[in-house]
Amino acid sequence: MSTPLTPRSLALVGAGKMGGAMLRGWLALGLDPLSVVIIDPAPDPALLARAPGVSVNPDAPAPPEVLVLAVKPQMLDAAAPRLAALAGADTLVISIIAGKTVANLRARLPGAGAIVRAMPNTPAAIGRGATAAVGEGLSARQSALTEALLGAVGLFEWVADEGLIDAVTALSGSGPAYVFALVEAMAAAGAKAGLPADLAMRLARATVEGASELLHQEPQVPAATLRQNVTSPGGTTAAALVVLQAPDGLGALMATAIEAARRRAGELAG
Repeated sequence: MSTPLTPRSLALVGAGKMGGAMLRGWLALGLDPLSVVIIDPAPDPALLARAPGVSVNPDAPAPPEVLVLAVKPQMLDAAAPRLAALAGADTLVISIIAGKTVANLRARLPGAGAIVRAMPNTPAAIGRGATAAVGEGLSARQSALTEALLGAVGLFEWVADEGLIDAVTALSGSGPAYVFALVEAMAAAGAKAGLPADLAMRLARATVEGASELLHQEPQVPAATLRQNVTSPGGTTAAALVVLQAPDGLGALMATAIEAARRRAGELAG
């Protein structure tokens, strides 16, 4: 049995919901807590209780093998001078800061060698995230470390061009909100059809949860096939899909929504 690839040392800047979720995934992967430094003004005590041995806010930590940036975008400039001292020539910098390009990060961390810009999403908090990333200046080990660390909290994919990160942001980064909005819309429609509102919401939630689990448990089965399995010719599902798959239906609406999110992502990164 092979040993999971873990960094010799790792500094996590920002241990909020996403940073904390990733740390829990890394510890489950086999990362030694003694190799981890957390830099956060108010880390979650519950997170620290699950990671005995982690060093918190040391005075002058040495540049680690991996530096993970998980702070809010508006906090980057204030933190940059301290971060620059941690980003050595041999340090792999992994940023999940929304809207901050590789060039933007490199300007603030001039000593950094390898930089990865990644876009995770909130289901990473339960190990079911979807993350895509682009890297610059990575060695083979640094590429493998990136895949291991970001893959510890769900699906991980590389993209070839940083320009695609805006599309990733629009699709999977913002995507959980689209699913939650779908649940709200289904429940509202059920209530309009006569169901008690609370029952409609329970049914809508359970339906989306179950459908999502089918997707998860049958990864080789195309979504179209799973849809067809529910659809009897001339039945109730087919009647609904006539509406949803109309030229101005769900497909067109989703394309318009994702394009709006992609465009906004580009504006925020500019």
